[in-house]
Amino acid sequence: MATHAQRIEVTLETLLDSVDLAEDIALRVAAEAGFGEEDCHKIGMSVREAVINAYSYGNRKERGRKIGLTVELDERKMVVHVLDEGKNFCLADVPDPLAEENLLRTSGRGIFLMRAFMDEFDIQCGANGGTELVMSKKLPLAGNGAAGKVSEK
Repeated sequence: MATHAQRIEVTLETLLDSVDLAEDIALRVAAEAGFGEEDCHKIGMSVREAVINAYSYGNRKERGRKIGLTVELDERKMVVHVLDEGKNFCLADVPDPLAEENLLRTSGRGIFLMRAFMDEFDIQCGANGGTELVMSKKLPLAGNGAAGKVSEK
C-alpha cells in the first residue's frame, strides 16, 4: 500500500504568539506521526528556535511581514520549513556559540540546537526572497502503524 505525503501550510503573523502556534502545530503532527516524548521535545524546540529567528532576524519584528510554516510527512520523515520575508544570510557568518568568546552571549544558540536536535538541517534562499530553513526528523519505527499518518480533525 503506497503512502502519500501529507502537508500542512500555515502563514503566520510576525508576532511572538506565532512562536507558540508554530510549536503547537509541529507537536501535534509529531505526536500523530508516532514520535516519543523526547523527540517531540526536540522537534518543538527546533520549530520554536526557527520561528523566533524568522520573527527577530529575518522579519526584524516588522508586523507587515509574514512567516511561512510548512510541515510535511512522508513514509520516512517529518520535514519542517520556516520561511521569512527578510534578507537572506550566510550560515558561515553565524558565530560558533561554543567558541570561548561567545559562551556568555545571550543569543546565537538557536541554529546550534536545531542542528543537534534534528536529523537534517539546511538554510536556503526562499523562492521569492527571504530565508527558508528546512529541517527534518526521521520517523520512528512504529509497530502500531501510526507513523506517517495525521488525523483529519
